[in-house]
Amino acid sequence: MTTERSVAIKANVESVERRIVAACQRVGRDRGDVTVVAVSKRFPIEDIARAYDAGVRDFGENRVQELLEKMTEWERSFPDRPVTWHMVGHLQRNKVGAVVGRVPIFHGLDSMRLADAINRVALSGGITYPCLLQVNVSGEESKFGFSGHEVDAALEGLRSYEGISIKGLMTLARPADDPEDVRADLAKLRSLFERSQAVYDHSLAVLSMGMSGDFEVAIEEGSTHVRLGTSIFGDRPA
Repeated sequence: MTTERSVAIKANVESVERRIVAACQRVGRDRGDVTVVAVSKRFPIEDIARAYDAGVRDFGENRVQELLEKMTEWERSFPDRPVTWHMVGHLQRNKVGAVVGRVPIFHGLDSMRLADAINRVALSGGITYPCLLQVNVSGEESKFGFSGHEVDAALEGLRSYEGISIKGLMTLARPADDPEDVRADLAKLRSLFERSQAVYDHSLAVLSMGMSGDFEVAIEEGSTHVRLGTSIFGDRPA
């Protein structure tokens, strides 16, 4: 591993840590309530190891094939370094079988049709699979997910899915030059999250929102999991 790259990633992780601590302090939150999921899309396994050495323990991918390949390579190369893997991208129904029971948690349950597919695979394997319900709080047509007013019905419908355990909510904020521009959307998801906690019989503990451009605002608005790529690994390779 090159020293220069290791130093750069370590510095990035330390910078992220300082910013998380400051965001938590601004709103009176405990730093331990926030998990960093380092999204290593297109970065090599060596960079994941560098981030691990800097203290990161949760890693995510948004493409199934890349995630499975990295999981296999990590387990072979670093069997004594336990990490938690997250599937954070859109999941096509024909790839559900490769993820359910293999990847510990899925951040993007975005439709009842996908829920049907996940439930079937989970039940056939005799497991209950942890998922986060994806909510399209911005209302963008390009985004997957349930609209805010569909969340209650979705959660109610999922009560009968014995192969799925809903652990929380997630969203992708709209692109914005100023992170303050997405605060209202993030606050909307937090409100949905708190309301859902009060009425839904599953244990909702995860609020996954915030990426490299807006994670401080997301933490101020209650995020428990921030999904960070460039702020840890730098600009993505082509």
